[in-house]
Amino acid sequence: MSDKKTLGIIYDFAEILMTAVFAVTVVFAFFFKTSVVNGDSMKDTLHNGDTVIISSINKTVDYGDVVVISQPNVIKKVLIKRVIAVGGQTVTFDSEHKKVLVDGVELNEPYLPEKMVFSPSMTGSVTVPEGMLFVMGDNRNDSTDSRDPIIGFIDERYVVGKVLYVVGDTHLFENDR
Repeated sequence: MSDKKTLGIIYDFAEILMTAVFAVTVVFAFFFKTSVVNGDSMKDTLHNGDTVIISSINKTVDYGDVVVISQPNVIKKVLIKRVIAVGGQTVTFDSEHKKVLVDGVELNEPYLPEKMVFSPSMTGSVTVPEGMLFVMGDNRNDSTDSRDPIIGFIDERYVVGKVLYVVGDTHLFENDR
């Protein structure tokens, strides 16, 4: 093979490689992002150290979506939590019957690893302000979330995106609604 042919093949390969790298960079810069789970608040759905791919295209969220949140907080961490209620909805903690209700309807939460322990102070209702979210971790007994004043309601503008995929899993992430 001549030197010209070899150089041509190397040039073609480099051009294809650079185009692929550019395309992946654009896709991840504008459409998808990654985040690493830090802590056990979402187990058994997500585990400490899991890397997740999130969609940053459509930030409209609804009950059951698992989202990544960048809202500044006292614990100084990016949060990954499940949306329980959106603006205008009322969350009720019925400690007598050990139920969480949204707009009077008990939540169907098959993804919870165990029943939530209700403290005596955990009772009553809160209405989520418009433009805000009420979020909780799936591991309710080990999660700092909207139930705690240090986190409180989440401003929708701080939602980075919805979790789509757990790196290493063999299928797309399912929002267990």
